[in-house]
Amino acid sequence: MDKINHRGQRVGILIDAQNLYHAAKNIHGSKVNFQNIVNDCVAGRDLIRAIAYVINTDSTVEQNFFEALLKMGIETKIKDIQVFSSGTKKADWDVGLAIDAIKLAPKLDVIILATGDGDFIHLVEYLQTTFGCKVEVAAFGKSASSMLKESADIFKDLSENPNRYLMLQRPQRSRKKPNFNE
Repeated sequence: MDKINHRGQRVGILIDAQNLYHAAKNIHGSKVNFQNIVNDCVAGRDLIRAIAYVINTDSTVEQNFFEALLKMGIETKIKDIQVFSSGTKKADWDVGLAIDAIKLAPKLDVIILATGDGDFIHLVEYLQTTFGCKVEVAAFGKSASSMLKESADIFKDLSENPNRYLMLQRPQRSRKKPNFNE
């Protein structure tokens, strides 16, 4: 059964930036085009909130990325990476994203989770049954949890259109010097 989108639907999109970043890098060797993901997932409906959950490791590249998200109209929630005495590093936003989804759900008709993380299966079911929200998931299919795909009302496989959802690197052409002796 096809799920219908209505122009007046109030939409929130919650972006697990690390999940999408690593999937794009590992599967496609590329970076993510977050602007196109947001635009296509919202699909002309009323965007109420777009939030990206990001990790700060004090890199200038990351600061530029955070600023680019803000320029796109995507709020950022930033968490510093934790480094334990053993050298182990940890940083994830699963609980923060889930809490925000639950807090926003009464004000939204549709919640879009941009992640393939199977830890969100229970969140999807809770949002659907408790708040009656339509829950859509957008992720790179090969790295997305099959159970998460099944629990969502709609699953958008970003791998199906890599030219749209990835920032593909153009191969550099070697500049061959003309040989005037030929």
